[in-house]
Amino acid sequence: MSHTSDQPAQATPSVILELICYDREHYERADGVALEELLKKINPDRINWVNVDGLFDTDITEKLQAHFNLHALLIDDVLNDQRPKTEEYDDCLYFTLKMLYSINGENIEYEQISFVLGSHYLISFQEKEGDLFDFFRERIRLDQGRVRKKKVDYLLYRLIDIIVDNYYNVLDAIGNQIEEIEENLSENQSEHTFQRIQKLKKELIFLRKAVYPLRDALSKLVKDKSDFIEEENLRYFDDVYDHVVHLLDSLDTYKDLTSSLMDIHINTQNNQLNKVIKVLTIISTIFIPLTFIVGVYGMNFRHFPELEWTYGYPLIWAIMLVLAIGMLVYFRFKKWF
Repeated sequence: MSHTSDQPAQATPSVILELICYDREHYERADGVALEELLKKINPDRINWVNVDGLFDTDITEKLQAHFNLHALLIDDVLNDQRPKTEEYDDCLYFTLKMLYSINGENIEYEQISFVLGSHYLISFQEKEGDLFDFFRERIRLDQGRVRKKKVDYLLYRLIDIIVDNYYNVLDAIGNQIEEIEENLSENQSEHTFQRIQKLKKELIFLRKAVYPLRDALSKLVKDKSDFIEEENLRYFDDVYDHVVHLLDSLDTYKDLTSSLMDIHINTQNNQLNKVIKVLTIISTIFIPLTFIVGVYGMNFRHFPELEWTYGYPLIWAIMLVLAIGMLVYFRFKKWF
């Protein structure tokens, strides 16, 4: 996930506007222009994709709201963090989800993206500059695929499909990290390994929170048969729904694998601790009878018969060595070490 950092305050970045207007015969793109000029270029007889990068300027969102007659609750959802969902209004359809970019270390880079689908337009609201759609913009320009032959609802499907497809790339990166940790787990039991597993668990929880509501939003979109989605295009959204269900299955698998890694990590550490305790216990056990013998002869009684015997001292040493060696042989025989 994106994390904030303690850096000096910077100037508020500007909002970037883009319009792609097309049909089967025509294509026009306008970007980096003022909102008033962009709105004049919208052609109700063509498909109009208005992309807004940055939600910093409320004046722009208010003008878009007024121009397209958008509901105030819709704009409120656009400007605030929302779980993936779909809402149908009188004049438009609202759909929002999380757009994942990549996983940097154990942190997933993402942003919220909101779509507003009307009869002849699609508005995409993004939190920051840059997205996953550059190659798709080029396909529209070159008239590749079906998009120039379809209505605006097909454009919405293609953008959602691109976002969902990139979920697989992020999930594959997490899978590679799980495999890497699993391969090194037996050799590396450091605190860093434990922290990596913990971070992966948190990222998987975040993904589940992003994907589960997305499944419900797509299901609602398909089952309710919105007036803004042509019936012939419902199968495309249903296909994205199937992809999301598959993602959820993969997430559940990775969740189980991560939990297994945590169990392996804890069990391995416990085994290492048990080995240390076993060695210390064996050493302590060996020294118990030796300490007893030394304690006996350390008592301050005046009459010890052995004290006057020439071989008393070496005999005590021999007894202690035999005891120690005998106990080691016995422990080895029992396979205690």
